[in-house]
Amino acid sequence: MTQIGFYHLLRMPLEQALPRLLEKAAAAGLRTVVMAGSAERVGQLNALLWTWDAGSWLPHGSAAEGDAALQPIWLTDSDENPNGATVLVLCDGAASERVGEFNRCLDLFDGNDEAAVTAARERWKAWKDAGHELVYYQQGDGGGWTEKSRT
Repeated sequence: MTQIGFYHLLRMPLEQALPRLLEKAAAAGLRTVVMAGSAERVGQLNALLWTWDAGSWLPHGSAAEGDAALQPIWLTDSDENPNGATVLVLCDGAASERVGEFNRCLDLFDGNDEAAVTAARERWKAWKDAGHELVYYQQGDGGGWTEKSRT
């Protein structure tokens, strides 16, 4: 089964947390699909990853650039895996029916939005019932992650 990590964003927004998590995956040589809530959000994340840190470069692409198979990080609003990724990152409440096809899934949700927290709890229950390994991470004061629960 897939290990699904729930990342409870409290101290920094997705725009700061996502690039750092993607850097870790890229440094480990992992291919990643980032599934966002809309095509507009994919465009925002695409622009963000080009400019978020002048000292860093995250090779990525989306349908706008094409050549998915060549992209280590693929940004999409569709439930797909065109780059052969082993890691799926869900943001903006995006949901995937293909979670079981990945080794790891990171579900990033805004802890300051009660609707997002409620939806994350519902996903936790559904994925627990499906037999996935679940890990809950909470963001600390410095922006790092602390494991709070594991099933």
